[in-house]
Amino acid sequence: MMHWDYGWGMGSGWLFMVLFWVLAIAGVFFLIKLIGGSKKEAKTETAIDILKKRYASGEIGREEFEEKKKDIV
Repeated sequence: MMHWDYGWGMGSGWLFMVLFWVLAIAGVFFLIKLIGGSKKEAKTETAIDILKKRYASGEIGREEFEEKKKDIV
């Protein structure tokens, strides 16, 4: 005689497998966000830094640089 026993042991196995994969994927995303978050904490450019770069590259002249610098500072 065959006896099929599909109790909680086999029936809920898929639930634990799905839960495992959801937690594993969430853990990977959390680690990526944690690692990527340290890059975002880097110093952002201020307006004066951008202005100095524009002046150094020759995009703006000395008069325009001094004029805009007075507006910023």
